[in-house]
Amino acid sequence: MGIITWDGNRITYQRRNELTVIEPYGTDCFRVRFTKNGRLSEEKWTLLDADEEAVCTCEQSGNTATLTNGRISVLVDAGTPWYGGLFTFYRDGEVILRNRFEGDYDTRTLHTGGDNYQIKVIFDANPGEHFYGLGQEREDIFDRKGSTCNLMHYNTKSAIPVVYSSLGYGFFWNNPAPGRVETTRNHTMWVADSAYQADYLIYVGDTPADVLKKYCRLTGFAPKFPRWAAGFWQSKLRYESQEEVLETAREYKRRGIPIAAIVIDFFHWTEQGDWKFDPAYWPDPAKMCKELQEMGIQPVVSVWPTINENSENYSYMADRNYLVRTENGLHNTFDFCGHNTFVDATHPEARAYMWSKVKANYFDLGFHNFWLDEAEPEIHPQMYSNFKFYLGNGAQTAMIYPYCYNQIFYEGLKSEGEEEIILLTRAGYPGVQKFGALVWNGDIESTFENLSASVKSGLSMAMSGIPWWNSDIGGFMNGDTESDYFRELIVRWMQFGVFCPVMRIHGDRKHESTYVERHPGVKCPSGGNNEIWCFGERNYEILKGLIELRERLRPYILRHMDIASEEGKPIMRPMFFDYYNDPVCYTLEDQYMFGEDILFAPITRQGETLRKVYLPSGNWIDVNTKELLPGGRWIEAIAPIEQFIAYVREGAEVINVF
Repeated sequence: MGIITWDGNRITYQRRNELTVIEPYGTDCFRVRFTKNGRLSEEKWTLLDADEEAVCTCEQSGNTATLTNGRISVLVDAGTPWYGGLFTFYRDGEVILRNRFEGDYDTRTLHTGGDNYQIKVIFDANPGEHFYGLGQEREDIFDRKGSTCNLMHYNTKSAIPVVYSSLGYGFFWNNPAPGRVETTRNHTMWVADSAYQADYLIYVGDTPADVLKKYCRLTGFAPKFPRWAAGFWQSKLRYESQEEVLETAREYKRRGIPIAAIVIDFFHWTEQGDWKFDPAYWPDPAKMCKELQEMGIQPVVSVWPTINENSENYSYMADRNYLVRTENGLHNTFDFCGHNTFVDATHPEARAYMWSKVKANYFDLGFHNFWLDEAEPEIHPQMYSNFKFYLGNGAQTAMIYPYCYNQIFYEGLKSEGEEEIILLTRAGYPGVQKFGALVWNGDIESTFENLSASVKSGLSMAMSGIPWWNSDIGGFMNGDTESDYFRELIVRWMQFGVFCPVMRIHGDRKHESTYVERHPGVKCPSGGNNEIWCFGERNYEILKGLIELRERLRPYILRHMDIASEEGKPIMRPMFFDYYNDPVCYTLEDQYMFGEDILFAPITRQGETLRKVYLPSGNWIDVNTKELLPGGRWIEAIAPIEQFIAYVREGAEVINVF
């Protein structure tokens, strides 16, 4: 038996070995915390303060209490002695979550050291429920029901511990400890491998857009999207010199191809952790930056949080504990072109020091756009308990690193008066969207399978509150630009890229048969060519046309990016986002809406030109034939390699750009 107390604002439930508090957190939202310790922690991690006061009522009767906050309510039942307390959450009177116990209740909190425990929160499974979100993984699923997800980051995986349920609620696991979540048929279970307390929020709304907006109010909205960033970004692994960058930019301009950005990838530096250009290959980066900007091209420069013992900054940072440390053994945590560790981005003084170097060596030269690679951070082996951060041991804090790493650059740029900030980054965490994070799905192989999975990754990130997302067009690894396979793949991926929040080509291509090494002896030499004229004459005309289409779509894209910043609605969104009353739309994983007016159905299989498409209610215009088609049905659509499959809602002006 437990004890329930209502203090006019929140319910406190106590029983042996557990203290639980359920409280409103803005309208239609509850925050739940429980611990085996004697008091709760007030740490919010990345959770913002509630932006509105909720008016709650509580009705108590015997061993039960019902707390109501707008459209959400919770029944606390302390009358089941061997279970402990049962919590049942309702949306408009309908059950959405009910906690459950599997075995002895104390198995929910296994001691891991100090005041920390392995924590499990388990709920009954709801038949017919769909789950969306949880960040991105290299797997070809969008609906997470029936799956498990490890809550940890690594290259190609960003674990964002938030889901949207088809029952009309959102769930945010507010805990940066690594763990896992099981959204399976027998239960839904959230696990923190080592934490002081459980901390989660449940919030409801009328529509998916309402629920996602509530989540953004809890963790932050994306800032205003830079106007230039809606265009085409050119990138490769890697431009080895200043002249090579300029040659590429000039060639795009000579050919009359619209280009918004060119990316300067890793190892342009003298040493990992020096955070500056190598003068041997980049003799005048300020002059290069100015020429690019005069051409209307924004340079984006890669910065890693890695630091080598040979770096000029290593001793200073190590002596002040500005670097990620180990609890036991050697200090290095990442072997890549030397023994490295990472800047401890959770340390406020380390963040300030790193920004001072970035400002002096990049920002002051004119470079105001950054690519934050290795943002997970990529540690090997992933034994989080062996890593020591400013915020604590990695077993309790490691998941928050990408948030803090993006924070360095966002706050640094803001301090210099920058207003339109975008940070290309390889990992995310709840709230990172408010720092202008443009997350991409990492170093995936150049295959049709990964193209298909990327569609799901983008939609999952959208439902995880990350509206700025992209993938390496063409995939990153093992692309053979002279093969028929890759030449088909790059076209289909570029078509997908047109209908992504950001359109960016990138990859480590195999060297062409005619390749000549330009800079023998350079550290980390370039891959093969990756400009759109390098994939065959037929492809060149197709790819050029797609970039020109993207340019015509910019006003439409920017309008929806502004909506994302104001309301949390992503431009790349699943079908059910707008058509939430249509049960078919909850089953669609490989077609989506691009804004409210464009339906895009990518082709993601080699050799495929025909596929089925579901048109929801209303009338739709085929962008290829301009035929008007009634919705509420499945159709067969055809697209040879030079075409893609898309439909525009009848009456939408955007049809004029196709």
